[in-house]
Amino acid sequence: MTDPTPDPTPGPTPGPTPGLTPGPTPDDDSRHRAKMAKRKAVQDAEVAAKTIEKGLLIVNTGPGKGKSTAAFGLALRMLGYGRRVALVQFIKGAWATGERNALARFDDLIEVHTMGEGFTWETQDKARDIAACQRAWTTAQALLTRTDLSLLILDELNIALRYDYLPLEPVLAAIAARPPAMHVLITGRNAKPALIAAADLVTEMIATKHHFAAGVKAQQGIEF
Repeated sequence: MTDPTPDPTPGPTPGPTPGLTPGPTPDDDSRHRAKMAKRKAVQDAEVAAKTIEKGLLIVNTGPGKGKSTAAFGLALRMLGYGRRVALVQFIKGAWATGERNALARFDDLIEVHTMGEGFTWETQDKARDIAACQRAWTTAQALLTRTDLSLLILDELNIALRYDYLPLEPVLAAIAARPPAMHVLITGRNAKPALIAAADLVTEMIATKHHFAAGVKAQQGIEF
């Protein structure tokens, strides 16, 4: 007759399933919570120490793609809070772009002044380019005195400054004299060192890789 009592000798302890990473142990969870608690205390203290609120001078520069695109993203953020925004485009011409179509939906909150006549290699007329930049700067100067604007974007102003189509010192002086709460964002590669020194926030876009090099043309929704 077979004994129904199970064999008391334990078998081998099952190991982890091959190909699966073992989950965290209670000790792992405890250490992680303690580590994150310390990090949160440091972060909270750092945030609490920041007490200044002011209008920022922001510069998006560098050879990489995305300087103006990032500026339009910041405009969208401001518009989301119902704040007024103005945009002056110093170089770009009046061709249709997706961002202009999108921003037009907020025409009660945003002003778009497209003052350029295209890239310098398109116009091939230095005097005409200088005149267009000066007209754009006259518009920008008026906007810099407005107390109702939360954000003023001076798109591709760096290009005008780079080619000395506008004198740098009066530009810096007018920006410094703006209403204290106004944020100003300037885009374009080759930002002048004096502008970088005056800025509160500078981001440089790095050109790591670009699809143009592989023969891919400018595409709707990506480049314009």
